[in-house]
Amino acid sequence: MYARSVSAGWGPVWAVRPGRGDRPPSRGIVGDIARGVDPSVAVGGLPGAVSHNWSGYAGIPRAGIKLTYLSANWVVPSVKPTTGFSSTWVGIDGDGNSDLIQTGTEQDFTGGHTIYRAWWEILPAPETLIPSMTISPGDRMFGSVKDNSGNNWTITLKDLSHANDSFSINVHYTGPGRSGEWIQEAPTGSSGIEPLAHYSTTEFSTAEVAGNFGSPQGAGLVYPNLAIAMTNASGTKIISIPSKPNAAGNAFRVAYGNIQPPAP
Repeated sequence: MYARSVSAGWGPVWAVRPGRGDRPPSRGIVGDIARGVDPSVAVGGLPGAVSHNWSGYAGIPRAGIKLTYLSANWVVPSVKPTTGFSSTWVGIDGDGNSDLIQTGTEQDFTGGHTIYRAWWEILPAPETLIPSMTISPGDRMFGSVKDNSGNNWTITLKDLSHANDSFSINVHYTGPGRSGEWIQEAPTGSSGIEPLAHYSTTEFSTAEVAGNFGSPQGAGLVYPNLAIAMTNASGTKIISIPSKPNAAGNAFRVAYGNIQPPAP
């Protein structure tokens, strides 16, 4: 087990469990995860975990802390004209449990067309698209999930590149608040995990988190403990990889392929 020690009071102490488990059915997806990976899979600077459908950062807070807020900015990546699918999102829960509240953007190329759109989701229900928002590659997004009191949550998504293009909804959510994520994902279809879109390198920034209804603080991202690389189905090739975080621990890049991008 990996952990990061901090002083008393709220601070995201992210515990990384060894062994294997399942990624949640995020947007209908189930993928394997391995913590403490096989060195034979390593390709220069391998993060501390691998998954078949997630890449980015995810962490579990110390005992007694329930995550009640999580947010970040990100840039909507473009996708090359090769059939593939991708989602960029933030959320709470889903790492080590089957609950998840999340919001993000989708970037696909299918049927000869690119698709960029916004969505939110609470498992086990399917995603809900946000047709009022017009998403384009290069747009700078802000997404957050917030526990207002008990099971009353607010999901917020804003396109900061376009004034007044935002969405917010109050929802009922009963998850435990036991993990937080900033993820680039390969979604699923009727036959399982879809091929990952060849997306342009993107960046999460100003990542924040809060626990037990405290004030949001920098996410405190730690490499390699909290980082996740995505592999192909056989686990022999990395297909999406995050960078190390910036010095403040609240920003990182994620890139298609197995070459790790530089930290922001």
